[in-house]
Amino acid sequence: MLWIGTSGWQYKDWRGGLYPEKLPQRLWLEHYAGRYATVEVNNAFYRLPERTTFEQWRQRTPEGFVVAVKMSRYLTHIKRLREPAEPVARFLDRAAGLGDKLGPVLLQLPPNLRADLGALDETLSLFPGEVRVAVEPRHPSWFTADCEKLLRRHGAALCWADRKGRPVTPLWRTADFGYLRFHEGAAQPWPRYGRSALRSWLDRLGPDGYVYFNNDPGGAAVIDADAFIRLAERRGTAVSHPPAVP
Repeated sequence: MLWIGTSGWQYKDWRGGLYPEKLPQRLWLEHYAGRYATVEVNNAFYRLPERTTFEQWRQRTPEGFVVAVKMSRYLTHIKRLREPAEPVARFLDRAAGLGDKLGPVLLQLPPNLRADLGALDETLSLFPGEVRVAVEPRHPSWFTADCEKLLRRHGAALCWADRKGRPVTPLWRTADFGYLRFHEGAAQPWPRYGRSALRSWLDRLGPDGYVYFNNDPGGAAVIDADAFIRLAERRGTAVSHPPAVP
């Protein structure tokens, strides 16, 4: 099944589009979860929420909702994967507040972090088998056969990323699920994606994966996520939906 959503839900320029003009911002998550069955939480990258916040997200969303969470930058950008035991343990303890709604954990690495397979190996070994992990390296030194083997050994997905309709990563399949992030489309109005670009990615994806649109300005992510869902359904691909779709 494909889980399709957006990277975050709290964007003020979505008011009047996804969110009715008079809907209080405190109810946006509930409204979002009536339209999509998954979301990628980005703010955990900048400041790791307390466990109670994760628990509140679990309580405010319907059964079957899935929350992918971006790992705190303390591990990836400050520690740069060194001494990962404490940051990973703290993250997992807090994210456990989501219960069975915890989806994949995304490790987005800094663009200037060169490949350190030993550090990545140690980091991935700290995640329990039931937690899915996707890794988004952004320095080209990571894109080697040895790194591909490492990810496959841990069952971690290489996060596929798109910018302006083109892959910015290899298209390795290293896990039993895929993970795809749309950062910026090349269609008009910016940063929308055109139908041909979306169709190309649907051709590449397998039947199981997580897809998040991170091109939030102007509500582009919402429009493109809806278009991607429709394209997948027309092909007969199973797509996640919340229990009640308005």
